[in-house]
Amino acid sequence: MARPLISSTDLRERAKARLPRFAFDYIDGGAGEEDALARSRRAYRETCLRPRVLVNSAEPANLSHRFLNRDWALPFGIAPLGLPGLAWPGADLAMARAAEAAGAPFVTATPGTATLETVRAAAPTRSAFQLYVGAATEITDDLVARAERAGYDTLIVTADVPRAGKRLRDLRNGFGLPLRITPRLAMDLALHPRWSLATWRAGAPHLINFAAYADDGAGAQTLAQLMARQSSGRLDWAVLARIRDRWSGALVLKGVLDPEDAARAVGAGVDAIQVSNHGGRQLDGAPATLDALRAIREALPADVPLAVDGGVRSGEDILKALEAGADFVFLGRPFLYAVAAEGAAGPAALFDMLAAELEAAMAQTGRRSIAGIRRCATD
Repeated sequence: MARPLISSTDLRERAKARLPRFAFDYIDGGAGEEDALARSRRAYRETCLRPRVLVNSAEPANLSHRFLNRDWALPFGIAPLGLPGLAWPGADLAMARAAEAAGAPFVTATPGTATLETVRAAAPTRSAFQLYVGAATEITDDLVARAERAGYDTLIVTADVPRAGKRLRDLRNGFGLPLRITPRLAMDLALHPRWSLATWRAGAPHLINFAAYADDGAGAQTLAQLMARQSSGRLDWAVLARIRDRWSGALVLKGVLDPEDAARAVGAGVDAIQVSNHGGRQLDGAPATLDALRAIREALPADVPLAVDGGVRSGEDILKALEAGADFVFLGRPFLYAVAAEGAAGPAALFDMLAAELEAAMAQTGRRSIAGIRRCATD
């Protein structure tokens, strides 16, 4: 009988046991020696919360929150994730449905493994679309148009991928699309029959949002090449201005770590900044997102909405981010661990776990509402 899962660390360990090595390393790994990844985790571990006593907490704390003119049941959601189908077939939809049920946002990623239209149908009130801006302007424009037609009201433009990060685990594993069946990979698949059989039945995950821009029957390699063109370094302030003019909904710039960039983005008309180091997957020398969040919060007016991701693993971490000045918190890897460990039921269980941890931490620190935390953070 499997032991109960009581933390995101448990989910990670079970995911590691159930996934082939190349799949787990793709999800779990970062750029270079993974210093940025470790730095983001260390920043949360080394940040203390201040307990307060004699605060009546007989009633649960209010976790609801307003962000980007939307009311959410929780102050956290699921960040955009590339190739989520590597964790488990149907991962995109499992996470989107869990977010919809929890009253939290799910961000559909350009390199997802379900079409942006399919995900929007699964989470009709709780989804945003993440956009990579590349060399092919016609693809960028059409992705924006598709998001608009599908009913997305928030566009999150990722700004921190001028080049693909050097991810040593992937290079050492020979990971790429399409998968090349080597003796080593064949052994890896044989040792993980549950994942291998499920993936064989569902079909290998691929970057399906790019199928519309390739010839009929194009394979995974062609779609991966199209995605690579969306990491060309073409995004600049002029391109951002063009997207702002084109997109009528909320616009978020993701991947900002410098206060000057954040201030300029606000001046360019973005509605919110997402402080992110891409999960430590791009630049190994990047700062911890919690540290960058504090610097950016101090530099910007209090009414500029800030989101943050990277290094968040628990409800206490969510509270630490809110106390540091975040208006909203996004998690990525933990939800992939959850779906890898528990299948379609995993993301919903993780939402419940994180909400319970956050509420307990708020009770310990005398916090009764998310709005109250934010007022203290910006005073």
